[in-house]
Amino acid sequence: QVQLRESGGGLAQPGGSLRLSCAASGSIFRINGMAWYRQAPGNQRESVCHITRDGNINCVDSVKGRFTISRDNSKNTVDLQMNSLKPEDTAVYYCYANILSPGPNGPRGYWGQGTQVTVSS
Repeated sequence: QVQLRESGGGLAQPGGSLRLSCAASGSIFRINGMAWYRQAPGNQRESVCHITRDGNINCVDSVKGRFTISRDNSKNTVDLQMNSLKPEDTAVYYCYANILSPGPNGPRGYWGQGTQVTVSS
């Protein structure tokens, strides 16, 4: 079994910062892409930032210049540094990882449980 555990959500004021962290544990042979998604009430889940194993990054335009995704392959972690937060960043943020476990099966995607980020004065 594989688990993704997120931490770091909470309340921030507009213009403030938060850092999200996600750690993968369990039966892991290799982690391919990792990403952060978010879902605001009444909206579909959207991709925020994605990072490949080699460190190639892609983020949605609305967070470019404000959010930074990073990962540590030795620790199986992915972080999201969020600066200059706006009220429209309010959402539940989910960690995602494409993971290959030992055995005959191919890689599959896993999700964290989600962490609430609220940006409000």
